Amino acid sequence: MKFKRILTILIAVLIAYFGFMFAMKKYVYPYKYGEYVDKYSEEYELDPYLVLAVIKTESNFDKSAVSKKDAKGLMQIMDTTGEWVAKELDINYFLTSMLFDPELNIRMGCWYLKNLEKEFDDDLDLVLAAYNGGSGNVNKWLNHEEYSEDGETLDYIPFPETKKYVDKVKANYNIYKYLYNK
Repeated sequence: MKFKRILTILIAVLIAYFGFMFAMKKYVYPYKYGEYVDKYSEEYELDPYLVLAVIKTESNFDKSAVSKKDAKGLMQIMDTTGEWVAKELDINYFLTSMLFDPELNIRMGCWYLKNLEKEFDDDLDLVLAAYNGGSGNVNKWLNHEEYSEDGETLDYIPFPETKKYVDKVKANYNIYKYLYNK
């Protein structure tokens, strides 16, 4: 009798756990736009979980999202960045309204992330700070003793929004790796 009760409780706990994990994966941390995330993560040699974490943090998978600073789409790309990336990708006809197209937005966002990885020697904190606050600002911070002792890593991010952004993407990234890594 006691064994049956313990077994029943154990089964209920396992069902609750797996139900919670299923809900987390499906609703809270979805693998939306997976076809494009996988395609362009592979093309630009990025971890797809990082791309998903950026999308979750930037737009929470809302392809129509527009920020206060007018960044657009899933990966919240600014018009000027979109125009620059379009030239780099040899996209001859580009309108900023095209940033709302999930495939193009993810392609451009992945290209841009890879470009930042090259610029900042794969330092995730620097890459994410640059994605949010601009690479020009990150380079200024690296050259300022108050923010970087060695000129290679940031000891302090002076933009609170950027610091919060870096922490949030890294937390989402770790959750994505935990939920989906097989």
